[in-house]
Amino acid sequence: MPTSETPVLAFVLANYKNFNARATRDALLAYWDHVSSGGRMFWSVAGAMSSAQLGITLAPAIRAGLIHGLSVTGANLEESLFRLVAHAAYKDFPEYRYFTKQDDTRILEQRMRRVTDTSIPEDEAFRAVEKIVVPMWKGATERGERRFWHEYFYELIQVLEPSVYEGDPEACWLLEAARHKLPIVVPGYEDSTFGNIFASYVKTGDCDASIVKSGIEYMADFYDRYEELSAGRGVGFFQIGGGIAGDFPICVVPSTKYDLQKPVKPWAYFCQISDSTTSYGSYSGATPNEKITWDKLTETTPMFVIESDATIVTPLMLSALLECQRQPEVANALITRHRR
Repeated sequence: MPTSETPVLAFVLANYKNFNARATRDALLAYWDHVSSGGRMFWSVAGAMSSAQLGITLAPAIRAGLIHGLSVTGANLEESLFRLVAHAAYKDFPEYRYFTKQDDTRILEQRMRRVTDTSIPEDEAFRAVEKIVVPMWKGATERGERRFWHEYFYELIQVLEPSVYEGDPEACWLLEAARHKLPIVVPGYEDSTFGNIFASYVKTGDCDASIVKSGIEYMADFYDRYEELSAGRGVGFFQIGGGIAGDFPICVVPSTKYDLQKPVKPWAYFCQISDSTTSYGSYSGATPNEKITWDKLTETTPMFVIESDATIVTPLMLSALLECQRQPEVANALITRHRR
């Protein structure tokens, strides 16, 4: 059967036979099985994925209805916006492994903030966005208005004039999420550049800390969002990295069951992409089976761990899933032939 319409999927099926390759293939096929049968998928994104331009495939996946909710760090939230408004001012440092302390000091003096092999420009990103979001915070303070952290960014990114775009808006996952009104949680948003900036305006009395709803309020609201997402075929959990971005939302299931004492559907799928090796006491390195003991997953939940670099694996998986979404009959026939 011709595979020219699904080249990435065909490549994965033909070549990914064992080890992390097999886990990638199996996670991809289970993902497609779930969403193509009416299920939803919730993503948890840690690490510096927005700076790594994951939006190139993440935004189209949101547009295609392959992603239905998100938990992201405050850094990933704001850095998606930075890539849209300051992309041309970013600098890449492919030789970063050989840098000295003096080399990094020179980068500091250039008002660049290095993130592995790329960097965020202080003035074109942080300070340019600050001029827009601070009046929003001050206005909310004057009105006594309270919002979730992401709601300020949802509004901000949609009121920007296209003339200020430097990055490709079609590759901006935050813009796409805002347009689709995706449910989103940003646990621990204080641990981000704009969390720090907001704290400074609270310290000076220019903004009231109460205008941003707390993490507890995020969870209280997420009970309802999870109930909506898990209706029908249920909702899966796709996790990049570890930390609070992953642990916060996945806990909604046991909390609903034990704390609210209400019936709740378990997560219908679980996949984690992480380069954190299994280790003692590490959340990022914990195997999925450990989550069974916390009643986050069950022994029948399809579970996958891909121990690899998410900047390599995720675009590959999303590209194949987008092919499946565009050409479902071709994709399903190819998958069926592969499974025989």
